[in-house]
Amino acid sequence: MSRPPLPPFTPETAAEKARLAEDAWNSRDPERVALAYTEDSRWRNRAEFIAGRSEIVAFLRRKWARELDYRLIKELWTTAGDRIAVRFAYEWHDDSGQWFRSYGNENWEFDEAGLMRRRIASINDLPIAAADRLYHWPLGRRPDDHPGLSDLGL
Repeated sequence: MSRPPLPPFTPETAAEKARLAEDAWNSRDPERVALAYTEDSRWRNRAEFIAGRSEIVAFLRRKWARELDYRLIKELWTTAGDRIAVRFAYEWHDDSGQWFRSYGNENWEFDEAGLMRRRIASINDLPIAAADRLYHWPLGRRPDDHPGLSDLGL
């Protein structure tokens, strides 16, 4: 299975890869998201270590059961060869109604077929008031005309 764009990445193809990842994560469909990763993909997500697609699916199910009304924006930071670094911010609320904006960075490494074999994510959560939310599009894919992170000053 091949997942274009393929490495080695240019700034343009890396930005496309980041947007495809954003779109998949905004679907909140764990099985769809997991298909972008190798069968033996290794993750560090905050302090959790995840190995393989089945653990990725289980992790994402837990994540989106807790992080409600999740909306994400990713932005390319840099790329070289088979690696991409992105920064991101997402908004969500917990079951008590408290909103958060979670900020982070991810380092990605891909195989020759364009599947991610390693993902290292560092994330911090900031409680925000509902009035301070910046992401108001309907759940799902971010509209093409919605501002990105830099445009929003994040």
